Amino acid sequence: MKKMGTIIVILFLALFSAACSSSESGSDKSAESSGGESAKEMADSDMTMNSEGGQADKAEISSPENKAVPSAPENRKVIYTADLSIRVKNFNEAVSSFQSTIASLGGYVIESNTYTNDDDMPKEGSLTVKVPQDKFQSFLKTVEKGSVKVNQQTVTGQDVTEEYVDLESRLKAKNAVEERLLSFMKDAQKTEDLLKISSDLSAVQEEMEQITGRINYLKNQTSFATITMQISEDKVTVPGLENKDLNTWDKTKKQFMESLNSLLAAGSALIVFTAGNLPVLLVLFLICFALWLGIKKYMNKGNSAPPTDMGE
Repeated sequence: MKKMGTIIVILFLALFSAACSSSESGSDKSAESSGGESAKEMADSDMTMNSEGGQADKAEISSPENKAVPSAPENRKVIYTADLSIRVKNFNEAVSSFQSTIASLGGYVIESNTYTNDDDMPKEGSLTVKVPQDKFQSFLKTVEKGSVKVNQQTVTGQDVTEEYVDLESRLKAKNAVEERLLSFMKDAQKTEDLLKISSDLSAVQEEMEQITGRINYLKNQTSFATITMQISEDKVTVPGLENKDLNTWDKTKKQFMESLNSLLAAGSALIVFTAGNLPVLLVLFLICFALWLGIKKYMNKGNSAPPTDMGE
């Protein structure tokens, strides 16, 4: 029994020693694993810091562009335009009525043209207006009611929802880049770093201005519909009876005075010609008179010759 008890004690001590050895070995392995993982994380952190130190600006400018575009909103962004060709009873009254309606709806006139200046001829012109999008259909109905006939009506819509959402996403990304660059600028100490960050910041802000301008343009275009109307007046001109075509007495007096004036003009011209050329005419008259006397004297002399004696 005593020997048996000794063996049991020895076995118990051996098992206890083995258990302690296994526990220490496991602790050492765990410590080694923990130490290795911490060193790897520190190395990765150092590599990340080095990468950020060398290419921080570039990463901040380019990486936000790769973010996923958010889902499109429920309300679509659509640009509505309409082209109409209409005929109205009175051009001026119709244009004035349309302008009043547009002002009451909260819209405004972009361009107004009139093509005919003669009051006796039917007027034509064009009117380009902007109306709130929610008043678009009601204004088209108002135009139809105020027209004699709608010759043509074309309504188009351009869906710009995807572009609008993409621009908003890009603007948010650029805002984040701008804030990050501003923080880098505060921490930068070298002149080269300041110049580089300032250049990148200027480029980002310029892109932000362009994106903001495009967003504002799309907001305006989707908030207001554009309507262009070609307006012609449905007017028939009836010529009146003009008495001037039948005024015989006035025409007779006019013709008499024209004839009298012609005679007076001819007489005046003759008097001017005679008085102005009197010396020349006098010389010509004397020459002609002398020739006439010479011819007459010659002829008289020939007729007065004595007759010849027939007996001799």
